[in-house]
Amino acid sequence: MSIESKDILAGNEKREVKAVSRETFIFLFVFVALFGYLGSVMGLDVVFSVMMKTGHDVLMNTSFYIMAVAILAGAASSLMSEFGVIALINKIISPIMRPLFGLPGAAALGAVTTYISDNPAILPLAEDEGFDKYFTKAEKATYTNLGTTFGMGLIVTAYMLSLGSEYFVAVLVGNIGAFVGGIVSVRVMLRIAKKYYNEDRKFKIDMKKEVEYRAIRNGGGFERFMGSMMDGAKSGVTLGLACASGTVLICTFVMILTFGPSGADGEYLGVAYEGVQLLPQIGQYFTPVANFLWGFNVPELLAYPFTALGAVGSAMGLTQGFIDAGFATANTVATFTGMGICMSGFLSTHIGMLDTLKQNHFVKPAIACQLLGGAVAGMVANYLFILISMI
Repeated sequence: MSIESKDILAGNEKREVKAVSRETFIFLFVFVALFGYLGSVMGLDVVFSVMMKTGHDVLMNTSFYIMAVAILAGAASSLMSEFGVIALINKIISPIMRPLFGLPGAAALGAVTTYISDNPAILPLAEDEGFDKYFTKAEKATYTNLGTTFGMGLIVTAYMLSLGSEYFVAVLVGNIGAFVGGIVSVRVMLRIAKKYYNEDRKFKIDMKKEVEYRAIRNGGGFERFMGSMMDGAKSGVTLGLACASGTVLICTFVMILTFGPSGADGEYLGVAYEGVQLLPQIGQYFTPVANFLWGFNVPELLAYPFTALGAVGSAMGLTQGFIDAGFATANTVATFTGMGICMSGFLSTHIGMLDTLKQNHFVKPAIACQLLGGAVAGMVANYLFILISMI
């Protein structure tokens, strides 16, 4: 999530509690238990060696790579906005929003805006009276799910495409899966909200939105081209930096809980990407279900959706490692793309977004709907890619 997005969420003000409380001892117990477990398996000196080396490798080879992708994607999206491509896409998409998502055509603007940026990018639109007036109360309750469905879409797509040209079809299929998952998430949330507000299922505000004008920079075409490109690139740097901390932290812990020792005799060498293989041991109980739904034939792959729940940037960083280890195929990339876009780290944004929209009463259903949408996105991407491969 970008720094700007965190500023939008605001409201995370500190409050005073007792200096030492029950949570202090709970945290201390969990912290000691975690490192005690890791140390008992690997040796405490090896644990810290592995963590430092893995964190350094993730920072250099994954975080900066994601930043480079974000810079290029940010520049491209800014240029498309400046020269009207996004406005064109908005006009093309608007007519299908009501039949598919049950939302007015104006929702297309939210979809496009979040796709090229991040989940909370829909919040400024929600504050805009010219946008907000086209939605009923129940439809407004879907802002969070709609924004999350498309959030980080361009970044995830660009990163997955950068893994190799052989994944082009897989990434396209993944985007389709995310779109279908989003329809499920928004539709179910809309049904819940309409029941909450006692709105008739067919009730809608009958208004037509025509966006005939757009704001542009001052100057000639060249000046606008360079200005928009550089501004977009700067936003990519901001996003890349914002993702770096989460990517290094989460990827390091996911890796140490996923992979095993590197020594030929099962001994720990203290090198990067060693671990205790805890997640695969837990994941093996869910592998039959995960294989049926998403085509995951090894439990290690479950680390991706678990990570994408909180930070899709960190989840993306796992992909190359899975490919190198032989766990992930083009089919897996399709599933990862669909789940990554549709989930967009929603656990880290949903509550803050709903709080900003003053819709805290929808926290549980909104999270449940997005989780359902992410699962559907992965399933659709998996089976659609299999179907295309058979043709």
